[in-house]
Amino acid sequence: MDLQAIFTTRFKQARKAKKLTQEQLGIAIGLDEFVASTRINRYEKGIHLPDLQTLARIAEILDVPPAFFFAEDVLAENILIFKMNNNEKKASMNTNPLQNKFSDLK
Repeated sequence: MDLQAIFTTRFKQARKAKKLTQEQLGIAIGLDEFVASTRINRYEKGIHLPDLQTLARIAEILDVPPAFFFAEDVLAENILIFKMNNNEKKASMNTNPLQNKFSDLK
């Protein structure tokens, strides 16, 4: 699979996993509501590719690392597992008040 095909596949997978329409995603990343759906559709079809700043906003809204969009199947799964584990680790650190209180002492 070529890089552009991987990108378009991952992009659509991530958007659908978040249950966002093309328009909703476009507006969430700061596009004008009149062009949001068309622009996202063009990204998903590979007609256009987002610039790096836009890609970073898309990744943030879809809660995936930017690398996910360019990873083949096994690597994409590992990226998501790593992100999930990292989020769980951060959450557990935030729930321990003693650790939070004394983290400044390190």
